Amino acid sequence: MSIILNDSLARARLNKRAQRILHRLLGGIIVLWASATVTFFALKLTPGDPVRALLGGPSANPTPETIAATIREFGLDKPVAEQYLFWLKRLLSGDLGLSFSQHQPVAEVIAEQVGPTLQLTLAALLFAWLLALISVLTTASRHRLLSSLGSAIETLSAALPQFWLGIVLLSVFAFGLQWFPPESDEGWAGLVLPSLALAIPLAGFMSQVMREAFGIAIEQPFVLSARARGVSDLAVRLRHVLRHALLPAVSLSAWAVGALMGNAVLIELIFSRQGIGRQLYQAVMKQDMPLTVGITLVITLAYIVTSLLVDILYVVIDPRIEEGRR
Repeated sequence: MSIILNDSLARARLNKRAQRILHRLLGGIIVLWASATVTFFALKLTPGDPVRALLGGPSANPTPETIAATIREFGLDKPVAEQYLFWLKRLLSGDLGLSFSQHQPVAEVIAEQVGPTLQLTLAALLFAWLLALISVLTTASRHRLLSSLGSAIETLSAALPQFWLGIVLLSVFAFGLQWFPPESDEGWAGLVLPSLALAIPLAGFMSQVMREAFGIAIEQPFVLSARARGVSDLAVRLRHVLRHALLPAVSLSAWAVGALMGNAVLIELIFSRQGIGRQLYQAVMKQDMPLTVGITLVITLAYIVTSLLVDILYVVIDPRIEEGRR
């Protein structure tokens, strides 16, 4: 009887997990469609001439016949609604189209440029977590002066504009002290400054939410019980309190990945770094609709995938969350 009951419970858990995954996937598809659609119509409303981009930019001098042929080839002579339906049908088939400005498939352009941006994003996220953990573990719920100083530094860090921070880091540590190369494509050393420019403001946000959760958790009875058993302060913070403080920061990381990839636009420009952020800027400037939409979809997809991974990581950090979902 107990075996049958256990099997029924196991099937029920699997069904609930499958339903949650299905709901997240459907939600992700809707987000991707909305992101692509908004980008498509936003570019259509932007003033300029995409045909010029197709034919070589402002310096080109195409004949009227060439312009007319290009308009017909890319369906730019059709109503916007018809263009959208044709583009959506092609997108659903997995065809991101041809880049207007680079004259090669969008998928190839993204494949060439996504690596450096992912490298930058992951390095920035790692630095942000490291800085946030150091700040919270060393200053949260300590002496009032130390705790206030840590909180003030976190607030200041969160308010720093990333592009301004990038310029300051470049000026001081690359051109001034010459500790790091000014162009970030020069190996791992060139990754430090752009990563810190993205990471420091994010670390400020993360440490603020961690500090609040840390302060609540450290006042709980299980912490008092651990200290009564003679557990050291460091062990209490690492083993018992930190797990509860991590959860809001883990949730914030899902948003952070998409935000970091989006904010990489200016950082890649400042540090002369290759990546999809720099490509996105150039695509918007040239009204390269297929490339702009393709990069936007990649950034949105990164956010969706990270959100799914965060759901899994939540349960790993605190298994009670899974119990609460049953």
